[in-house]
Amino acid sequence: MSTIGGNMGLGRSNIEQALRTMQARTKELQAGATSQPKEASFDSAMAQNVTELNNTVNSADKLHLEAMTGQLDFHEVAGRVKEAQLSFNFAMQVRNKLIDSYREIMRMSV
Repeated sequence: MSTIGGNMGLGRSNIEQALRTMQARTKELQAGATSQPKEASFDSAMAQNVTELNNTVNSADKLHLEAMTGQLDFHEVAGRVKEAQLSFNFAMQVRNKLIDSYREIMRMSV
């Protein structure tokens, strides 16, 4: 795993390598999706995403300890905090849209 302040920088070669890795992973996921059709339900997808969000936010809660012990530099802490913040804000926007959709459906006459 590359870190912002770690061994991998933001150089062109590192960015290109990250893009190749992402493309390879996407191809693997697409191949797995076509070979093993899985029926994913809405509730299982939501539960998985909420679990991932919870893990992201909980890992951000522990960052101050890692920063105090010198395991992380300031840039890594700032990046992880921003990632947790963006993830949480995105989840709140999704929640708001779901609530708006529910209210709209409830207003419909049958």
